[in-house]
Amino acid sequence: MSTHTTLDEPGRAGQQPVPDARRTAPLDPPATGDITVAFLISPDAELVDFAGPWGVFEYAYLGDGRNPFTLYTVAATTQPVRISGGMVLVPAHDFESAPAPDIVVVPAMDTEKVAPEALDWLRRVHHHTAVTMSVCNGSFVLGKAGLLDGKTATAHHGGYGALRATFPNITVVRGLRYVEDGKIATSGGLTSGIDLALRIVERYFGRAVARQTATQLEYQGTGWMHPDSNGQFVERAAGSSERPVCPICEMSVSPDTPLTLEHEGVTWYFCGTWCQEQFKAAPERFIDVG
Repeated sequence: MSTHTTLDEPGRAGQQPVPDARRTAPLDPPATGDITVAFLISPDAELVDFAGPWGVFEYAYLGDGRNPFTLYTVAATTQPVRISGGMVLVPAHDFESAPAPDIVVVPAMDTEKVAPEALDWLRRVHHHTAVTMSVCNGSFVLGKAGLLDGKTATAHHGGYGALRATFPNITVVRGLRYVEDGKIATSGGLTSGIDLALRIVERYFGRAVARQTATQLEYQGTGWMHPDSNGQFVERAAGSSERPVCPICEMSVSPDTPLTLEHEGVTWYFCGTWCQEQFKAAPERFIDVG
């Protein structure tokens, strides 16, 4: 029996794909020149978060064989930056020399190491972008820049609670591959950024081009057409005395961990010191934060 499926077949539980984004949420290319995509880089930036979308925009070709996207990396300086896994990357531009972007991609990174100039740059260019997108916990960077105030957003499934508690003016949505709110788009964790990038390609050039891009990448995911395919993360992780769950990131924790705190007669267990310190500073922000 053949197990071959096509990208337009129903997703999980027989879900039909959302309509072609070119018809429902179109983006128009600039009247002149290519679509410029800036990838913000900072220490500990997650490689998968920006390498996935980079590949999508790099391999998106139109019917005439032309690639309409121009890509570059940008950081506070053009000095080498150590990103996730120890890789060292040399940014192409600093904020002063960077071309005006049509799209900005913000990966997860250490928000404590994000230069203030990066937040200023994000706020400045966002006024003129078609899309400012984050991948995974890059939404924390957008939140820190104030770009998510009053917006609906998502993050890595381990970041839902922390995002909602850290930025109370954001409506955090669980279980979606991506969320679009005006010029802001946020994706779930890691490979969800590929789906959001394909969605943006589709908004510019239609489903056939997005499908061909996915085929060129040999990418078999269909989350760009099925944004609710992260449904397994809709419900908050449940813990028990035998298998407690960190209230910050929802990771399972050993009940023997020394990282605990007592609050209002309840023992809370933590996966690491960062989560423990966040809870200790303001426990009310993390209790019952669905």
